[in-house]
Amino acid sequence: MIEDLSAEALAEALEGRPYRTYRALLSTDADAVAWARGGAPAGAVVVADYQASARGRGGLPWTCRPGRDLGCSIVLRPAFTPDDEGWLYVAAALAVLDVLGGDATIAWPDQVLRDGRPLADVAGHAGLGAEGVAWAVVNLLLYDVPGPRGPLLARLAEAVERLAQPDDGALARYRERCTTLERPVVAHLIPTWPDGVLIAGTAASVLEDGALVIAQPDGRRIAVRPQHLARLEDA
Repeated sequence: MIEDLSAEALAEALEGRPYRTYRALLSTDADAVAWARGGAPAGAVVVADYQASARGRGGLPWTCRPGRDLGCSIVLRPAFTPDDEGWLYVAAALAVLDVLGGDATIAWPDQVLRDGRPLADVAGHAGLGAEGVAWAVVNLLLYDVPGPRGPLLARLAEAVERLAQPDDGALARYRERCTTLERPVVAHLIPTWPDGVLIAGTAASVLEDGALVIAQPDGRRIAVRPQHLARLEDA
């Protein structure tokens, strides 16, 4: 185990927060989902120095470099409806901004950048129970993180928990830092081939459910949710 992600180091950094830490793991997301289904409390963290099959939005592959990056998953117990699942992308990106500070920006739906270079990728998804959303998992991958990584992990988990519920003020802050807005874009929806749907227009706003509103030349406004997006391109 890399020293700064050892059980001893994280016990001190996380100050009582439930956690699991691994030298190597197939996926922190898969471990966090299993833990969430088994009763993990809100705020529980899964972290690994290396993930063999790290995955982001829609199963897109992530590469987590041992000793350099910070890949983790955070369990939430949010009180929102299934329609608000996309808020997890807003919460995750904004949490990274709040923790890293500075002049970083957001590329909707799942990247945080500084000077055009990626600082982090984010993702999130929720699981249903008998009464609606039973749990959610937020996945974060931060690049080129200087050690020790434990204190940064603690601040990220706290920020994600704080932003777990949709909030108008937080959404306004997200929109201010989202460089996708006001740009002409083309959204490719899942599935992409052979019958994929393309939506072209100007990125107009981001909604509480994390959806990007695309204004089309004929006046229509179409909302695209992060979990339905295959890829977003400049028009």
